[in-house]
Amino acid sequence: MHPVSIRPEIIARVLARRGRTHWFERLDPRRTALVVIDMQTAFCEPGAPAEVPASRAIVPAINALSGELRKLGGAVIWVVHANTHKDGRSDWELFFNNVVGDDVRLRTMDALAPGRQTIWHELDVAQSDRTVIKNRYSALIPGSSQLERLLRSLDIDTVLIAGTKTNVCCESTARDAMMLDFKVVMLSDCCAALSDDEHRAALETIFQQFGDVATGAETLRKLTMPSNA
Repeated sequence: MHPVSIRPEIIARVLARRGRTHWFERLDPRRTALVVIDMQTAFCEPGAPAEVPASRAIVPAINALSGELRKLGGAVIWVVHANTHKDGRSDWELFFNNVVGDDVRLRTMDALAPGRQTIWHELDVAQSDRTVIKNRYSALIPGSSQLERLLRSLDIDTVLIAGTKTNVCCESTARDAMMLDFKVVMLSDCCAALSDDEHRAALETIFQQFGDVATGAETLRKLTMPSNA
């Protein structure tokens, strides 16, 4: 995982503005979902065209929190990315034609094709878990996935964001979740980016404007805090 934390000057800025560092002191586990984003072969496997090497290091933290949340009656939702393509063309032309280089475009399309999205084998997946497929960075923009409908149907009011990349799909989904009035916690030791700097920048953005930032262990304490505490 990334050995970085939110800078003291950012914490001081937040304290001066709102008088406290954390948005939420207690979380209701039965209304909480751990949303694990893009922890699939296309991003976790060594040598994959979209590999995020640090993603493999966050597996133990995700497994630890998901196991405890299930015991508490919370939901675990795996969000995987997929884009259709045919004859070299994709359902997300803007991305593949401008973000992905010519030398890896077809490999990336193949890696992200529907039906090939396998959750990374080191992650613990339970029968009670749900899986959602998205086709854009954020799983919560209209047309990207069924995630919002699923969260509403489960009466979820809190989303814990884990996965990769911290500063792309995780941050995009976290921002939209807050804008849709979900409580958001970005799990600092359960997210991975391509560099420490990118990871920290995303955490600092969420911390200042969109939700809490905490480790899995810190979040678990809030989930198990007595309601009268």
